[in-house]
Amino acid sequence: MDPLHLRSAGTTLVISFDSGEAEVIHWGADLGSTLPDLAILTAAIPPSSVDATVPTGLLPQASAGWRGRPALRGHRIADGVSGLDFSARLRVVSAAAEGTSAVIVQSDPEAGLTVSSALTLHDGGLLELRHTLTNDGTTPYQLDELATVLPVAPEAVEILDLTGRWCRERHPQRRPIQQGTWVRTGRHGRTGHDSSLLFAAGTAGFGNRHGQVWATHLAWSGNHEQFADSIGDGRTMIGGSELLGPAEVVLEPGGSYTTPTLFAAYSDRGLDGISEAFYNWFRSRPHHVLPAAATGLPTGKPRPVVLNVWEAVYFDHNLATLMELADSAAELGVERFVLDDGWFRGRRDDRAGLGDWYVDESLWPDGLTPLINAVTSRGMEFGLWVEPEMVNLDSDIVRAHPEWIVGPSAQSYKDGGRLPLEWRQQHVIDLVNPEAWQYIYDRIDALLSENNVSYLKWDQNRDLLEHGHGGRSSVHEQTLAAYRLFDELRKAYPGVEIESCSSGGARVDLGILERTDRIWGSDCNDALERQTIQRWTGVVVPPELVGGHIGPTTSHTTARTHDLSFRAITALFAHFGMEWDVRSVQGAEREELKRFIGLYKEHRGLIHSGRMIRADVADDSLMLHGVVADGGADMGEGSTAALFALVSTRTAFAEQPGRISIPGLEPDREYRVEAVFPAPGDADYSHTFTQVQPPAWMADGAVASGRFLAEVGLPMPALNPEHALLLKFTAL
Repeated sequence: MDPLHLRSAGTTLVISFDSGEAEVIHWGADLGSTLPDLAILTAAIPPSSVDATVPTGLLPQASAGWRGRPALRGHRIADGVSGLDFSARLRVVSAAAEGTSAVIVQSDPEAGLTVSSALTLHDGGLLELRHTLTNDGTTPYQLDELATVLPVAPEAVEILDLTGRWCRERHPQRRPIQQGTWVRTGRHGRTGHDSSLLFAAGTAGFGNRHGQVWATHLAWSGNHEQFADSIGDGRTMIGGSELLGPAEVVLEPGGSYTTPTLFAAYSDRGLDGISEAFYNWFRSRPHHVLPAAATGLPTGKPRPVVLNVWEAVYFDHNLATLMELADSAAELGVERFVLDDGWFRGRRDDRAGLGDWYVDESLWPDGLTPLINAVTSRGMEFGLWVEPEMVNLDSDIVRAHPEWIVGPSAQSYKDGGRLPLEWRQQHVIDLVNPEAWQYIYDRIDALLSENNVSYLKWDQNRDLLEHGHGGRSSVHEQTLAAYRLFDELRKAYPGVEIESCSSGGARVDLGILERTDRIWGSDCNDALERQTIQRWTGVVVPPELVGGHIGPTTSHTTARTHDLSFRAITALFAHFGMEWDVRSVQGAEREELKRFIGLYKEHRGLIHSGRMIRADVADDSLMLHGVVADGGADMGEGSTAALFALVSTRTAFAEQPGRISIPGLEPDREYRVEAVFPAPGDADYSHTFTQVQPPAWMADGAVASGRFLAEVGLPMPALNPEHALLLKFTAL
């Protein structure tokens, strides 16, 4: 059987079948259109090992001599005996390719197991991989794990992954690759604040724009593991799997299980190359929301300027106040007005009401219609906060159906069963229960059919601890039931956008992003914290899908105080909005806010369609990032080719940063570079800069080629800590 040879965007995947199983020969740099005789890769047999060459299997297995972590773990249960067929010997039955997609089937007739592997290497170089296990036997098979893994080259000597906590999501950590297994486990029942959005292996010191990187992402919103497995013969695999609870998946005869999708990317240009592969995939989806001007898609839609009222009013819902906010928002140029938590029955704080998805008649005697009409008549969309997967014990629905609460006991809460510990005074509604699922669907359906709602902020504010249905672990089924809820509502209301929020950024993964139109990056609107959160969220998720808002002058979560310009420039490189009582913004500050709203509207087509660039800056007190328009030499003269932000996160060691390189522009094209904010006409530089006079080019702009800007750079002003400079590059 000929090897499988997939190529796209500088990436090649080669799978050989000579050993009898699917063996990954190469995943990485492009090898060209022809391959040599792969027999040259037959390795030596070391001492004190099996008397055969051990393949690097697409499904590593002990039956082939693999001594690392196996892809498939499970056992058969027959005649009251468990532990049977514990080690499968999967061998290739068929392999069919069409274009850059393939399906490989491997089977073990003796064990009664078949695994079908679906692979697609997308146009931008992103590899998509999933396995489906089918029980061909006559007795049940208990699945413990089915992992999706890929090998990395020996040159990969470092691992970078992400971790965090509430209000500090997605921060990087590095370690050397050593023999053994490095495992990142998520047992939250949701993706988790500490989940690694990206799991990357790379050459020594790989950075934003340099080094080889092999990276994976597991598209799953429930319990999971991501890992690097390095065995004694020098081979390293990276991958991930759903983390299954005890007997959570038992396949009856003929039953099957499909893994979450593993997305994988290779880059020889550092992490920015990984981002390009993910962004290309996201933006090629037919349901992806992008500006029509940037894509030519007739269904394209600019990402609207958002005002969310949470940090303006919290639970204090009052029609007069909200009408004033709507007036103020419309005058500023806001395009979407979102009413957050507190609108439904009994909801005066976070202790009651969850699950009772009826408009509170005591607050809203005429329903939400007066506010919705006020918002829409002012040219804004109306959005609404919901948390459909959770309930408070103090709610009408729990009083009517206590058996719908998730718990670890075989007995329901109604019959005296034990409940998990409360989290934010709430519990989880059992969506595996068809009646509970239908109730939630019907209530959200009614809200959307009875009200002119264009947008749902869908929250999920707790971990799924001790999560069970009928006394058995059920995170797997709950996750699928939640997905089904999203899918059915989107099918019924295709014009309603949904944001995934989960205590801020605790459910950020490509599983939930297939069902939603953006994610809330974090509950922290502190612009300094957001610089890191948004930078590392953006390594996988493009900015048009990441909510980034201007918060109040003093952050509600950190008590830091920042200038409006720093907060606005931070939010600009995301899906821009505000979470602030904008009625309080007056005078010069209000004019400045309008200016930034105008800048976002002017440049969102670029920000939400261009290539993300993150420079490797020697001074670690500075960050330089930007967006460069796709199109290169075909770019029209006079168009904005790029926006960059130079950000100071703390005091620098040197008096001034000197020349800083601007990467990512077309080398042989000339550009005019200008300071957008602070601009030459701005009256006061003192709050932004530490020196008396900025560099000379900032007064009138400058012209230089992309090559000059990348290799020589520009002298930059010395910024005060926690301030930013916004730069525009115009194509000439």
